Amino acid sequence: MKHLKSVLFLVAALIMVLSACGGGTAATEAPAGQEPAVATEAPAAAADKKVATFIFTQEFDNLNPLYTNQWFTGITYQIWSCYAWNYDDQNNPVPVLVKEMPTPENGGISADGKVLTLTLRDDLVWSDGEPITADDFVFTYEMYMDPNNTVSSQSPYDEMESVVAADPQTVVVTFKEVFAPWAATLWKGIIPKHVLQPVFEADGNLNAAEYNRAPMVGCGPFNFAEWEAGSFARFVANENYWLGRPKLDEIFIRFVPDDASQIAALKSGEGDLGTFIAYSDIPSLEEAGVQMFTAFSGYNEGLYVSLHENRHPALKEQGVRQAIAYAIDRQSLVTDLLLGRTGVAATYWDNMPFVDPTIAPYPYDPAKANELLDAAGWTDSNGDGTRDKDGVELVLTYGTTTREIRKEIQAVFQQQLLEVGIGTELINAENFFDGYAEGGPAAKGELDLMEYSTTANFPDAYTSEWKCDNIPTDETPDGTNWQAVCDADLEALFAKESSQVDAAAREQTFHEISKLIFDQAYWIGIYWDPDIWAISSRLTNVKVSGATAFYNIMEWDLK
Repeated sequence: MKHLKSVLFLVAALIMVLSACGGGTAATEAPAGQEPAVATEAPAAAADKKVATFIFTQEFDNLNPLYTNQWFTGITYQIWSCYAWNYDDQNNPVPVLVKEMPTPENGGISADGKVLTLTLRDDLVWSDGEPITADDFVFTYEMYMDPNNTVSSQSPYDEMESVVAADPQTVVVTFKEVFAPWAATLWKGIIPKHVLQPVFEADGNLNAAEYNRAPMVGCGPFNFAEWEAGSFARFVANENYWLGRPKLDEIFIRFVPDDASQIAALKSGEGDLGTFIAYSDIPSLEEAGVQMFTAFSGYNEGLYVSLHENRHPALKEQGVRQAIAYAIDRQSLVTDLLLGRTGVAATYWDNMPFVDPTIAPYPYDPAKANELLDAAGWTDSNGDGTRDKDGVELVLTYGTTTREIRKEIQAVFQQQLLEVGIGTELINAENFFDGYAEGGPAAKGELDLMEYSTTANFPDAYTSEWKCDNIPTDETPDGTNWQAVCDADLEALFAKESSQVDAAAREQTFHEISKLIFDQAYWIGIYWDPDIWAISSRLTNVKVSGATAFYNIMEWDLK
């Protein structure tokens, strides 16, 4: 979900539009000059039927959790599917399918940290009434690992040696080595064996299973009802949900192509919940009586400095990278462009449990930047306004997406960098987040500076972003180390943290990791990039989690 969420960024807006309790329907008016999409109205409802309409700016790609990492799909899993555990709005794990979280004290984690034992609730049932058992976990694992299934990713299931059903309510997971971030990465969507095993046996894979677009059997508080491509999807209350019936009767998701219509729906009162709200839209939404919620989900906007061999030689020098950090005025940017509603990011792990609170952002100090550049031997020898060294001009390619806020940031940074003699060529690519195999400019190493926000495995801090073996190549095109950072000290620290069972010790290792990245200026923070949710006063009992957004959706209600 990393890149999909980043593509949306701050100015993208997700609006959930709520149909009136008195039988009204969702707004369907298209923007001027645009044909309205077909079948975009929520179905007519009885006067006492509670139908919440969500508006998504991106349609699902696939509803089967094996085949997608898309953010808009993932947030629906608390609606109709289920995780083994969710996270609440304070990022505490909340057992769903398990009776309790595994710990060394309750016997759920072995002494060597390699074996997890999950004890399932004994009242679990699929929406069709069939029991949910340990066999469903084993089947889910087997489907992820079967080479005939072209799943989106086998991680973290490829870290496992085995998954065994000791009995119907006991799942035993054995890892090849200690895998510290298991809680934030495992069992994000269980699939029903009794539904999909016959499909797998008949077809040899699940790649074209009807379930992928129509998961009629689920395990959440709502059941999938229908998905009309290009228009809408519906989920209705699950009468068999083991925790009780949700207060809402139906969730109607309408797919729309632009952000402006979503903001208009919120302001008019037709929309009751939305997310990815641009900071510039917040004041007018608040004036219209819409409440704003902020949920930190591990995203922080930053500059990724490329160390690819074919990129600018100046970036191989620590002093030059630090000079870039000193040359940009991020606090003024937050105050002016982002209306002072967020903060300057110091580390990749800001606003996470693993953040080192002693690290403060690089201050805006052009004099210090000039000093560092002079010391590195980059001077303006020909008087053209940019520094040079050995006949090479200090002009960097600075790329990001086509989002307006990022373009504005580029313009500000371009001027400030030029003031210390660093030139920039600005690039805004529609395919910025395409992978290596698709020719994405970031993944292919075609940029010197890359701006975007991403996260690891929130609320865990685990990431492979800076690992040497994760640099994308023709042989490993899925690698996400687009910077090509390969630091032996960093590599050793990541190897250390991933095997640490003791949480306090692992947190200290991440402090060392973040300090090293900060000092080396491999990543230069710009600002905190939380999820911003807009919620009308008609939608009640809403809590939002940064990790599992709709974790308490069965409690949501309408006035």
